[in-house]
Amino acid sequence: GIQVEAKYPALLFKQQLTAFVEKIYGMVRDNVKREITTELGQCIQAPRAARGPHSATPKGGHGRAHAAHMPLSQHWRVILDSLDTLMKMLRENHVKSFLIRKLFTQVFSFINVQLFNSLLLRRECCSFSNGEYVKTGLAELENWLHNAGADSVGSAWEELKYIRQAVTFLVIHQKPKKTLDEINNDLCPVLSVQQLYRISTMYWDDKYGTETVSQEVLTNMKQLMMEDTNSSANNSFLLDDDSSIPFNMEDITSALGESVSGTMSDLTAPIPQEHKSQPALAYLSEIV
Repeated sequence: GIQVEAKYPALLFKQQLTAFVEKIYGMVRDNVKREITTELGQCIQAPRAARGPHSATPKGGHGRAHAAHMPLSQHWRVILDSLDTLMKMLRENHVKSFLIRKLFTQVFSFINVQLFNSLLLRRECCSFSNGEYVKTGLAELENWLHNAGADSVGSAWEELKYIRQAVTFLVIHQKPKKTLDEINNDLCPVLSVQQLYRISTMYWDDKYGTETVSQEVLTNMKQLMMEDTNSSANNSFLLDDDSSIPFNMEDITSALGESVSGTMSDLTAPIPQEHKSQPALAYLSEIV
């Protein structure tokens, strides 16, 4: 007759458990992304309430008119509230800390991609005052991460490095005096030359009338881009969102094993002697 591998049911269970966790994880992550997408679109541009009483939106545009008069951090507050709700839900349901870290890492990566791409696609956003506005919001995110604790959010702050460095460029003083080396190595080390050139050429200052980098730096950037074009197939200045599942079956079973050994060691049943001597049941020793 057919001999069934004794380990197979356990493997099948692990596969089904992993598939279930992957599905729930993806649903939770994508729901959060949908919740904050609209707010992120508002977070990239400072409200224009200062233009005067005649700048109200036409009839039917009450939502936008109201949004323009919101406090500076209102849109950021909605995002922070969503993060609070997510963290509370995860902790109340005793989700493993490594999954919480993975989830917030991807959520913050999404925030980075949305803000950074919006900045590079909309010239009106590449201004000094908008840089200050986004910087204020990023400071609130940093404070939220600090309060949440590294055990829960891991290195999520690092996921914001593109938008953080782009904002640093927007608000830095004396841009015409900066050399390309200073910009590349000190101010914006993670940004590509295509991204730097895009921000530099779109920059404008509606507050103090300051200028962008010098013509010499722009010329050097163009030269580097020409060289990059010959050696690289990907010249896009936009970032891609990562929608992959950042864990596998081994991660899940390892976390499950830690939970069992950490909280149920006293309840673990001993393996019968006759089972220990059977090679097909060796996996039982791995579980205990």
